[in-house]
Amino acid sequence: MARQVRLMQGNQAIAEGAFYAGARFYAGYPITPSSEIAEECSKRMPELGGMYMQMEDEIASMAAIIGASLAGAKSFTATSGPGFSLMQENLGLAVMGEVPCVVINVQRSGPSTGLATKPAQSDVMQLRWGRHGDQSVIALCPATVSECFSLTVTAFNFAEKYRLPVIFAPDEVVAHLRENVTVPGPGDLEVIERKKPAGVPERYQPFAADADGVAPLAAFGDKYVFHISSSMHGADGYSNNSPANATWRVAQLHRKIEMHRDEIVLTNTFETEDAEILLIAFGATTRSSRAAALELRKQGIRAGVLQLITLWPFADKEVEKLCQKVKTVVVTEMNYSGQVAGEVRKVLGSAADVRRVNSFNGQVITPQDILKVIGQSVNRITS
Repeated sequence: MARQVRLMQGNQAIAEGAFYAGARFYAGYPITPSSEIAEECSKRMPELGGMYMQMEDEIASMAAIIGASLAGAKSFTATSGPGFSLMQENLGLAVMGEVPCVVINVQRSGPSTGLATKPAQSDVMQLRWGRHGDQSVIALCPATVSECFSLTVTAFNFAEKYRLPVIFAPDEVVAHLRENVTVPGPGDLEVIERKKPAGVPERYQPFAADADGVAPLAAFGDKYVFHISSSMHGADGYSNNSPANATWRVAQLHRKIEMHRDEIVLTNTFETEDAEILLIAFGATTRSSRAAALELRKQGIRAGVLQLITLWPFADKEVEKLCQKVKTVVVTEMNYSGQVAGEVRKVLGSAADVRRVNSFNGQVITPQDILKVIGQSVNRITS
């Protein structure tokens, strides 16, 4: 089958990527700037033999996709800002229950309802730490409409392979951008299905991990009867409050991500081989950073870009390796405090020359904004 080239919006590409990955259940509550995803699902899910449910709020939306996943369906929801905040408790349930699902958080300006139609990249720490307790997550961020499609497939693959919720976090700019996308044909992209149990049903333990750190997951209603709880539980799924069990469970939630860290952490690099200035960016700021780097190259200044695709786990090894050769690091992000810049400083240490380009007024960072900050470093680099 010939591949089809389509003009698509980022949110539309996210929905289409979910369908490609085999998602057949969507539950959500409309909220700007993610509502186009719900709109696409309301039209397409019935055509695909799936189910679309508009819920009364985001709390119920998160609960619904957990239930659908445990019944055997690939499921997802989409939200933004206040809605993502409401999802945190049930997202924690999905972490504790090791429930595969995808949560799309189209980042917008805040706090609270803030500038509801304007972009931001200020949820980075919430993605990682929004839930209480010791837990770990995978969070991905696209920079193009094509990545909205392909990385949504990746998000579902990670969720199913490692049996956990995955957060997909485009910013409003990318979610509402329209670009040509070459839509992959069937089989062009890998689609992973969750590992299912085999053997005697009476001996099935839903949290007894295999050597890869992941336990097989049955579906409610089949021959494997099992229990999942938000409370601390043992391999059999039933409550176990012993210190030894708690140590094992919490460590296991982290271990299965740590074991596969190099497969999970995704980055792109642009002109970094000889770079003396490294721009670190994610989402829409990747585009501005690449434009700024190209302009610097025209001026004889060797600049490159590291695009963070996986926000969590953080790309510490990749940052450290690239920054061994550069003189200045510039982190571009649409938030006040430099949430990613702080992680970069942790990796490189306080002596490193780490500059920040931030916007937090609902406006996109431009190449000119970046060049202005870099101009303060050029004399030192070229002297």
